[in-house]
Amino acid sequence: MWFKNLVVYRLTQWNFVPETLEEKLSQHTLQPCSGLEMQSRGWVSPKDEGSPLVHALGQQMMICLGAEKKLLPATVINQFAKSRAVELEEQQGYKPGRKQMKEIKESITDELLPRAFAIRRKTCAWIDPVGKWLVVDAASLAAADELTESLIKILEGVSFSLVRTDMSASAAMTLWLGGEAPAGFTIDRDCELRASGEERATVRYVRHTLEAEEIARHIKSGKEVTRLAMTWNDRISFVLHENLQLKRLAPLDILKEQAGYDERDDVFDTDFALMTGELKKLLPDVVEALGGERRD
Repeated sequence: MWFKNLVVYRLTQWNFVPETLEEKLSQHTLQPCSGLEMQSRGWVSPKDEGSPLVHALGQQMMICLGAEKKLLPATVINQFAKSRAVELEEQQGYKPGRKQMKEIKESITDELLPRAFAIRRKTCAWIDPVGKWLVVDAASLAAADELTESLIKILEGVSFSLVRTDMSASAAMTLWLGGEAPAGFTIDRDCELRASGEERATVRYVRHTLEAEEIARHIKSGKEVTRLAMTWNDRISFVLHENLQLKRLAPLDILKEQAGYDERDDVFDTDFALMTGELKKLLPDVVEALGGERRD
């Protein structure tokens, strides 16, 4: 259950314990889409259905926003609309115009929606009231925004913002790649460099040895690093992006060995404890490597 992609926020105000947060979330749980609804959102359990909406371990909490979306491809609507248009043409003696076709498609959509299949997904977040972290497991800022905006709507007095650092991630990664990695980090074999000109020429290395001379030429030509694969303390690998998101996060073997799973243990709890314990150390190290946190 390790998070794979991290969008990191700084909690500036948080006054909720697991019990009060559970009460708030329970008033806005995920419901199936009604007949003519295309999608719905609501809170779901991080673990199994029927488990608490707030998974708490000590002072650490995990919550998940669920989303259900009806599958109704445009090709299906167009196929039915084309058939309906032929029937209408026979009745009225001329082809339906643009306005009529729009009305036909809307009518077809209303007819098909109640019978459409629905898929569900969930986006989870870790809340650390002690370290003042809010971390969303999302591959994009837009996906993280869905969760954070839903959270703000139901919790009064909560405030947070994306973590900002004194040095931009792109500038820092360019320095590291042209020199040496910060203490505690090593550089792996994936990176992307991009020029800032109109053409935005881009060079990507995937599982490729990063030759110092070749990299130096790219940097000298004006390219900056926009993503860089790294390993932290031989424990966690990840790819740092220019927008400060950490992607492809993965615990390394040494962590799995130290976890010492026991058949009597709750694997979910063990993973959650291990993940949060490591991230509470990794995130400050990343921020410090980028010159510290900007508070203004």
